[in-house]
Amino acid sequence: MRKILFVFPNAWDRKQLSACRDAWSSRCEVTFPEPTDEDCPWDFDILSFIDQMVREHAEDIAGVSSSSDYPGATVAAAIATRLGLAGSLPERVIGCSHKYYSRLTQRAVVPEATPRFWLLDPRDPQTWSAVEFPCYVKPVKGAFSIMSRRLDSSEDLQRFLARSSVQEFLENYIAIFNQLVGALTEFEIDGRYFLAEELFRGTQVTVEGFVHRGHPEVLGIVDSETHPETGSFTRFDYPSKMPRPVQARMSQIASRAVAALGLEDTLFNIEMIYDAATDRIGIIEVNPRICGQFADLYQKVDGTNGYEVALSLAAGERPAMQRGAGSFKVAASFPLRVFAPCRVRRAPTETDLRAIESEFAGALIWSECERGQELTDFERVEDGKSYRYAIVNVGGKDRQDLEDICRQLLRRLDYQFVELQK
Repeated sequence: MRKILFVFPNAWDRKQLSACRDAWSSRCEVTFPEPTDEDCPWDFDILSFIDQMVREHAEDIAGVSSSSDYPGATVAAAIATRLGLAGSLPERVIGCSHKYYSRLTQRAVVPEATPRFWLLDPRDPQTWSAVEFPCYVKPVKGAFSIMSRRLDSSEDLQRFLARSSVQEFLENYIAIFNQLVGALTEFEIDGRYFLAEELFRGTQVTVEGFVHRGHPEVLGIVDSETHPETGSFTRFDYPSKMPRPVQARMSQIASRAVAALGLEDTLFNIEMIYDAATDRIGIIEVNPRICGQFADLYQKVDGTNGYEVALSLAAGERPAMQRGAGSFKVAASFPLRVFAPCRVRRAPTETDLRAIESEFAGALIWSECERGQELTDFERVEDGKSYRYAIVNVGGKDRQDLEDICRQLLRRLDYQFVELQK
C-alpha cells in the first residue's frame, strides 16, 4: 500500500476519490492533513507547515498531491521535492501559477496564443499608462474570477484599483503566496500586482492533461458555457464539441506551454478560448494542478477518474488511461448560481444529498450553502456578478439528456431563496 498525502484538501477530494475508490483502494492509502483548503487562514505560517509535513512524513509517504490551487499545489511540490518524491519543483509551480511570469513563458514559446499584457502596480499609477482599453484586469495570483473583470477606460481602472476590497485582497489574500514566492523563488515580482490583458473573444474550453517524465499528454477537453449577461459559468460539457483540428491545435499549444513551464509528474489544466471568426486560439490561464470539479466527467465517459491519474503521478507511476470505456456518452458539471443577494430559506441536508444521488446513476452533488446563510459577498467569493451555491455533475446519452437530468435534480434538491432588499 502506497500512502499518498493530499495537502489542503478541498470539497472535491473526498467525494471524487470515493467515486473511483475501486480503482485505487487496493494499492493506495490517502491521508488528509489539517488544515483544509477552506479553513486555511490568510496569515497561516506556510513555511513552518512545509517543515512540519517533511518531518512527520519523511518515512511513511510515497507521494504528495493536491487539488488546491492556492496554496496546495505549491506546498505539495515543495514537500515532494524535499523528500525526493515525484512532482514538479516548487519554483516551477509558482512560475506557472504567477500569471505574470507564466505569461512571459507563454509569450516566448506560444506567442500566437498569448495576449498582449501589461503589469500593473496598484501603488504606482505610472504603470497604468500603457494599458490599452478595453482590457481584462486580474491579480497575478487569484482564484476563480475574484478581483477580475473587464474594464473599458483608464477611469474604470483607477476606480477599480482604489476599491477597499482590492486593498484588502492585496494585504490579506496573497500573504501566503508572498511567503512562498520569497522563500522558494528568486522572483522580483510578488503577488501585490495585477495584469491587464488584451480581450479574447470566442468559445471557452478547459484543456486538462498531465506530464510524466517530461512527456505531456491531454486527458480531455471540456467545453464551457456562460451566462449571456454576466459571463458567469453555467455548465461544463465533456467531451468537447470543438472541431477536431482545433482540439488538436489546442493540445499542441498546451503541450508546448507546460513543457516550457517545467511541470513534471503533475496534472495541469489550461483555460483556452477559440475565436472562429479569426481562427485564433488563446490561453486564458495555466493551472498546475488537477481540476477536481471535472475528474468524474472523464470517468463517466472514458472510465478513468482524474484522481486516479493524480494518485499514479504522485507515486511516480505512469497513469493507466482508458478511452470510451465509461457508462455514459457525455457528462456535464452544472454550477448552480444566484444572481442577486439572498438568504437561503431551504437547502438539502447531507442525508438528502446522498438519497438524491442514489436516485440518479453517476450523479455527484456538492452543496455550498446552508439554511439561513446569506449569499451576498459576490466580489470576494466569486466573479462579482453571481454566487455559486451548489454543483451537480451528471452523465447521460446526449447534451439534452444532461439538461433534462439536471432539471429533475434541481426539483429534487428544492433549494429555496429569499431575495434581500437592496
